[in-house]
Amino acid sequence: MLSLDPKEITVQKVHQYLLGAIGPRPIAFASTKDADGNDNLAPFSFFNVFSANPPILIFSPARSGRTNTTKDTYNNVKINPEVVINIVNYNIVYQMSLASSPYAPGVSEFAKAGFTPIESETIRPMRVAESPVQFECKVNEVIELGDGGGAGNLIICEVTRIHIDENILDEKGMIDQHKIDLVSRMGGNWYCRADKNSMFEISKPITTCGIGYDKIPTDIRHSAILSGNDLGHLGGIEELPNETDVNEYKLLELNELFVSLEDKPAELEQALHARAKDLLNQNKLEEAWVALLSFNNG
Repeated sequence: MLSLDPKEITVQKVHQYLLGAIGPRPIAFASTKDADGNDNLAPFSFFNVFSANPPILIFSPARSGRTNTTKDTYNNVKINPEVVINIVNYNIVYQMSLASSPYAPGVSEFAKAGFTPIESETIRPMRVAESPVQFECKVNEVIELGDGGGAGNLIICEVTRIHIDENILDEKGMIDQHKIDLVSRMGGNWYCRADKNSMFEISKPITTCGIGYDKIPTDIRHSAILSGNDLGHLGGIEELPNETDVNEYKLLELNELFVSLEDKPAELEQALHARAKDLLNQNKLEEAWVALLSFNNG
């Protein structure tokens, strides 16, 4: 494994390694106003949400690694501590990228990228009408992390108003992760699209408590087929299937497999582990467990 001291390589390489490894990163499409009231719009992928009460978003317009100059967004919020963070989805990703061009201060990226500015309700910067979610924010604090090229500037924002396109809501009035069609930044020129082909669902162990990796039977933990990730999935079950369910599954679903490999226990075990892995890929956790437990059952 390559091992590096960030102080012994160039800032450019550190930057590239960070962005190549840490992703996908959400995009803060930040709208601000300069001292003369001119609109500015710029995307930043050093961004995330950090609190719900109060609602806090933080993004970082870093100093240029080449020239050590600060971004217009940073300069603007130091003068007018307000910002709209517009969320970027696939429908506006190319326009967003165009807005990242190094236009001169005072030039409106709304006009350059073809976005529609609409007035905010609690602050002065304009919102992007085409964005599916817009957060009006007051800037609580700006933390400068350094004065050299590549140094970040944390802009800590408190949300004062939220605007959501109703077309992206589900039947419960919450944001549908398929409808919003978010995009995010990767390393280099790469982006990631969170659509049905890239998303998958994992139940959060918040109100439930899985049995844990350490409670998985030894022969399953030492499987040559199941990965550590598979075992983590198996460890998320709250309790193991009972013997009746295992026997029923064995009789109805695995009978042919057991008959065909009756005299080949090693091959049978591998076949059951392979079946369990396939079931886990389909998110059929309980069925994967009954397949695995059937090997030593009855």
